[in-house]
Amino acid sequence: MTTSTPPGISRATLSNPADLIASLPYLLGFRPEESLVLLGHRVPGTTIGLMLRADLPPRELQAQQAEALIPRFDDPEHNGVTAVIVGGSADEHGPPHRTLAAELERCLARHNLRLFHGLWTPEVERGAPWSCYRDPDCCGVLPDPRETVLAAATTEAGFVVFRSREELAAVLEPRSPEAIARRAALLESAPEPLCGPGRSASDVLDAAVTELRAAFLRHRRGEGPPDDDQAVRLAHALMLTPIRDACLALAVPPHTSLTREAEEVWLTLVRELPPPHRAEAALYLGYTALMRGEGALAGMALANAVEADPEHLVAQLLQTAWNIGTDPVKLTGLADLSTAADLGLSPPPEPGKEEPGAGRRSGPPRG
Repeated sequence: MTTSTPPGISRATLSNPADLIASLPYLLGFRPEESLVLLGHRVPGTTIGLMLRADLPPRELQAQQAEALIPRFDDPEHNGVTAVIVGGSADEHGPPHRTLAAELERCLARHNLRLFHGLWTPEVERGAPWSCYRDPDCCGVLPDPRETVLAAATTEAGFVVFRSREELAAVLEPRSPEAIARRAALLESAPEPLCGPGRSASDVLDAAVTELRAAFLRHRRGEGPPDDDQAVRLAHALMLTPIRDACLALAVPPHTSLTREAEEVWLTLVRELPPPHRAEAALYLGYTALMRGEGALAGMALANAVEADPEHLVAQLLQTAWNIGTDPVKLTGLADLSTAADLGLSPPPEPGKEEPGAGRRSGPPRG
């Protein structure tokens, strides 16, 4: 499985191999295990560009994996790659997976790309050994990942780091499969709840905005997930094109309290809505996470959207952009800020209460 993470926040230049390896959980959003991680170096300098994570392949597929991954860095923005292999045990000849490291270097050379570092560690933990494939004297032990400069920067920005990729994926799973089944049946059998006799398109849009604002207020008050009727109305509301435009606009600018709040609302709805309606919430979650630089979550959310609705063109577009490591700045045009403002979608704080989300986010909602 591949994870790409275009950087969405200002990150320190990582020139020290030990710090670079220790920072991987904060770059990816989870602690990699038995993984190959490729970090592209942008031109000019050593700013991190596209990042890819893949499971370590069996020996017979190592060349094939290199051929599949390296061409994605063959563009004017990248001049080389740092490769980090996580897993296995060293022996008297050096770190393991040496044939994979050699295949990566050969493939990079064919694409006129430089291998800045070829690094190995058995695990990304404090005190774990690390070494280089090229230089036997380039080695040491890892610092505590929680004490790196990047850890401080990403924590301050509200990022959450998971123990594993599986733990991250679990936050997108339905809260209640039984509730999903009930709502799927209701959506299939019931007429659209926002429509009715004598209602104009403007009336329907107003009703949709009301439903979405109510969802935000329930989240702010900590009232838990929507009930069946609320979920069905929200499913229809999210399908309206002006609502989609406004919801995408809530992702810009990133790193605001409203952006973090919106990300949590979309995550709740991904877990509460059945397909194909779930695709809309997953799209908004993916776009918001992408704008904030949470690439692993963005990739999983966009895959969730395409799985829920394989014909969803916007989700397909964003998934393709994520796959090739497109700079999020180039995707801000999807956010129609004027539509969000015209609809007044952002609900105001309740009287007498501090603006929600002003503090650091502790983690995605799970309940």
